[in-house]
Amino acid sequence: MPEGDTVWLHAHKLRAAIAGQVLTKTDFRVPRHATVDLSGRTVLEVVSRGKHLLTRIEGGTTLHTHFEMDGTWRLHRPGQRWAGGAAHQVRVVLATADTVVVGYRLPVVDLLPTDAESTVVGHLGPDLLGPDWDLDEAVRRTAAQPDRAIGPALLDQRNLAGIGNLYKAEVLFLRGVSPWTRVADVPDLRATVALSQRLLEANKHRWAQVTTGDSRPGRDHWVFERAGEACRRCGTPIREAEQVESAQPTYGRKTYWCPHCQPGPDPV
Repeated sequence: MPEGDTVWLHAHKLRAAIAGQVLTKTDFRVPRHATVDLSGRTVLEVVSRGKHLLTRIEGGTTLHTHFEMDGTWRLHRPGQRWAGGAAHQVRVVLATADTVVVGYRLPVVDLLPTDAESTVVGHLGPDLLGPDWDLDEAVRRTAAQPDRAIGPALLDQRNLAGIGNLYKAEVLFLRGVSPWTRVADVPDLRATVALSQRLLEANKHRWAQVTTGDSRPGRDHWVFERAGEACRRCGTPIREAEQVESAQPTYGRKTYWCPHCQPGPDPV
């Protein structure tokens, strides 16, 4: 699940592989950038910003990508067979003398001036895994809409950047809060936001997203994607529902919760 920790780890791996290296070939398989050739330029750095990835390239150019649900980058040696999906799923290829980086199923591929990065990430709140992380500011932004349900409030990247559906469900379980609880009614909102940051921080160096402390398959999550299974704490069946906000009636995200361990409002 490409949430903030997964994007951070991609940035970490890509930076180690190609930062400081000269591009020997670039291939952008999206119509608006199909004729762009950045070969001969040096990759300066690769950084994450919430769920966004920014690859900064010599000459004042930034490659901005976003994984959404299932995008990924794969690293290969020159001549090595690519592994990451079908050929038609490739969106970007960046090659250096030692590494070929292939982006699969990337729904967002933008090339923009580096000094214009704010046009794509400037709206984001404090980055849970970034140098700009500010707990007070994240709490202030989240609390600014007191009547909003806490589930969508945590997913709103304008409040805090990087948390996704998995961590939202797990954080609210660990805090004993129903996803439909009003922000104003959340006991200790600050602790809820702080726990979000701690969980991503704990997982950022590994691909697995473990919230239970047990990394064995099927034991790594408390409620996420466990609908109908017994709660690990009380045995009550985990529930699943789509959480839709009145302001966005055509858009919702599935959420998971234990009605016994997370007392409070039920879905409407």
